[in-house]
Amino acid sequence: MDIEKLREEIEADEGNVHEIYLDHLKLPTFGIGHLVKKTDPEYGMPVGTPVSRKRVNSCFNEDIIGTIEDCEKLYKDFYKLPEDAQLILCNMMYNLGYTRLSKFSKLKASLSIMDFGECANQMHDSKWRVQVPNRANRLINRMKALGA
Repeated sequence: MDIEKLREEIEADEGNVHEIYLDHLKLPTFGIGHLVKKTDPEYGMPVGTPVSRKRVNSCFNEDIIGTIEDCEKLYKDFYKLPEDAQLILCNMMYNLGYTRLSKFSKLKASLSIMDFGECANQMHDSKWRVQVPNRANRLINRMKALGA
């Protein structure tokens, strides 16, 4: 999988903010969609606190590694999927996290038989698509194209 392409796609979807802000769920976040954790030095700092480019890049690198590891864990044949399916799933994992993406059981079942049209249907019929419609519809269309 082209990690640079993944990084570019996620940054385009998440944006790159060098201060703490509240995401759409009102959770403190900074950088390229990095959710502030209790273990982060930024934990408890107020919205608007500046975050350095170096720190943003460090967190993004860690988050990308974690995203790929989570995809490998959730989808046992992850590397047998076409590269674009891998990129789509990593983008979803980055956005949703392991717990929420693991609830897409019909998507997982469709992936196991490489029915990408049904994968797109499962992505479409989700709360996620309503929450992030531009990102979701773009990823859904790419998944549909794999099934064509």
